[in-house]
Amino acid sequence: MGARLTRSHRGRAIGRRGAGSGRLTSLLTRRLLTAAPLLLVVSSFNFLLLSLTPGDAARQILGPRGTPDQYEALRQQLGLDLPVYEQYWRWLSHAVSGDFGTSIVNGTPVVASIMSRVPVTLSLIAGSLLVSVVVGVGLGVFSAVRGGVVGKAVDALALLSWALPVFWVGSVLVVVFAIKLEWFPALGYVPFTESPQDWARSLVLPVTALSLGSVAAVLKQTREAMLDVLGSEYIRMAAANGISRTSLIYRHALKNAAIPVVTVLGVQTIGLLGGAVLIENVFSVPGLGSLVVSSALAHDIPMVQAVAVIFTVVVIIVNLSVDLAYGLLNPRVSAA
Repeated sequence: MGARLTRSHRGRAIGRRGAGSGRLTSLLTRRLLTAAPLLLVVSSFNFLLLSLTPGDAARQILGPRGTPDQYEALRQQLGLDLPVYEQYWRWLSHAVSGDFGTSIVNGTPVVASIMSRVPVTLSLIAGSLLVSVVVGVGLGVFSAVRGGVVGKAVDALALLSWALPVFWVGSVLVVVFAIKLEWFPALGYVPFTESPQDWARSLVLPVTALSLGSVAAVLKQTREAMLDVLGSEYIRMAAANGISRTSLIYRHALKNAAIPVVTVLGVQTIGLLGGAVLIENVFSVPGLGSLVVSSALAHDIPMVQAVAVIFTVVVIIVNLSVDLAYGLLNPRVSAA
């Protein structure tokens, strides 16, 4: 009988693993099926909005001294005289094969220009996300556990940080820590391969400015989730059974409070993409944010389109990662 029970338990465990693998496969399939229509909608709307903005790349290239004949000739050469739907179809037919064309303004390959800037933006967002997790979760747990005046003070600080505009915070940091104290460089970016130390120093101010709002959001969500879990019945029962306070907080309460925190982290990660556009221009960081701004001003449609696609892919990956994290933190949560 013992052998039969063991086989029965093993079968149920294999069944649970098989069901979990099936849910994961189903989730990945649904996300892949929705990714293509989403990319199509985003790219088409982005193309349409760019075509509706005043001016075009031909006028930007020739400047005010260009003659009407030169202007029309350049428009034909760049394909800007075609209807918008035909321009979009030409772009899409090449983009599906990974060919995003060349920049209208400077003639450089779009993919090469983007790949040279991806590490910069990834460094900025990854650093900001790391700060948001470490500081936000740490202060959130601390304020929930301590409570009282300390909890209210941390809460007020989070609300203040949340209300401050990113570009204003960046400007203040430059004035105080770069110009007056001269602790960090005010502008620019140093690649990691050139000097890891200078790379880290060049990221301190932009990461601080970009992560401030995310820290506040993660802090607030962590504090509220921890307070709910710490006030629950099973935590009080565990404390009555003699489980240590440290184990209650970090092994039980924090794990059960993690799902809403993961949710807000996903939202903040997507928000960091928009914040990076501002921060990279404030600190003259040569990332995707500054590239898309300069390209939009120059009406460089292939470059803006490629960056829009990349940002959309990042949003899809972040949402998928959040769903997968739900399943790891609580297998009973069905993947949506």
